Amino acid sequence: MNDPLHMLETPSGIKFGSLGKPKAELAPSIIVIGSDLEYSLTNDEMNEVGRLLGPKGIKSYGLDVPCHGADLKPGEQQGLNGWRARLDQDEDFVTPFTQKVSEIIDFLIAEGFSDPHQIAIAGTSRGGFMGLHAMAAEPRVRCGVAFAPVTELPILNEFWGLEKHSLTQSLSLSNVADKLAGRPLWMCIGNNDERVGTDSLIAFSRKVVSSSFAQKRSAPIELHVMPSEGHRIHEAAHEEAAAWLSKNLVHPLKKT
Repeated sequence: MNDPLHMLETPSGIKFGSLGKPKAELAPSIIVIGSDLEYSLTNDEMNEVGRLLGPKGIKSYGLDVPCHGADLKPGEQQGLNGWRARLDQDEDFVTPFTQKVSEIIDFLIAEGFSDPHQIAIAGTSRGGFMGLHAMAAEPRVRCGVAFAPVTELPILNEFWGLEKHSLTQSLSLSNVADKLAGRPLWMCIGNNDERVGTDSLIAFSRKVVSSSFAQKRSAPIELHVMPSEGHRIHEAAHEEAAAWLSKNLVHPLKKT
């Protein structure tokens, strides 16, 4: 990434970052969700779409996901083990995160940085899980991209034993499929991703499509199941996602 990381803060104290200093120009915006905000924004594996779309005037923003970066509590394990510990204490870490995303969107719109009609979310793996939850909770997000997203936490070995845990069950992305109905989604996964579950993402995508038609809405959902090794995405995924975002975010298709 050529643009430097610029730190921002909402009135309530939520810290987040942008690639380059934003200007009051109502730009199309992508909220990038991966792990800690610096890595999510500046690492090409997480935000190559931002690098590709930046020259087109699309701004990238990011925030820490739970148990990463500034969200890590004293004495807490970083990453998915931290998520497991919070679930063991019946702590919902998803809702506070989605509320942070909404407050960041409020701030970006109020400051004139983001066009309220051109906001997208892009997430990778655990970031895809959090990003799709945030998109479901935030109707101002026009479209979303998810690279090999987690859809069901108990598929991951960190959460084995929580298959019947009520809070863990409630965080399944299948439970928010109806809130994603009718909005463009681009997702990809390897054809044998045993880490997050290829079949699970296929089932989730089918539920979003079914929910869209049940609500008499279009189902602009793309799921690319491609050859890859393990929990990795296919080589052209970021370029394909960037082209899709350019079409659906910057130049959205007209309704017929």
